[in-house]
Amino acid sequence: MKISIGSDHAGLPLKQQIINHLKDKSHEINDFGTYTGESCDYPDYALKVAEDIKNGNSDLGILVCGTGIGISIAANKVPGIRAALCSDTFSAHACREHNNANILALGQRVVGEGAALDIVDTFLKSKFQGGRHEKRLDKVAKIEAKYSK
Repeated sequence: MKISIGSDHAGLPLKQQIINHLKDKSHEINDFGTYTGESCDYPDYALKVAEDIKNGNSDLGILVCGTGIGISIAANKVPGIRAALCSDTFSAHACREHNNANILALGQRVVGEGAALDIVDTFLKSKFQGGRHEKRLDKVAKIEAKYSK
């Protein structure tokens, strides 16, 4: 699977751990930065990963910042992106199965490494169930279209 990943400075250590974990599982990685601990702005990395997903260059994305909140808000501004902030495995599989989330957001300061890697694995192996969930996503898309310019 091809996965896009990005973080700001606050999420960099966890991003690096996730990349190593994914490479061990033979996933292909598009790393959009940041690459140093120097202060930077999470929207820049959210946009890069979200556009990569939207353009079909990767199957799924992962974003990390201090809490995961800001970076997920920014990614969700891109039409067609459904970034889900998860801090447990139940949410990780539910966001894929029910909401067809295409980006996982994590908080470096919220989730420990072991839990984060379990969340990543759960997110990647879960599949959208369709059915009754499809009509709900269609409604979400209509809201998005109504307010997109």
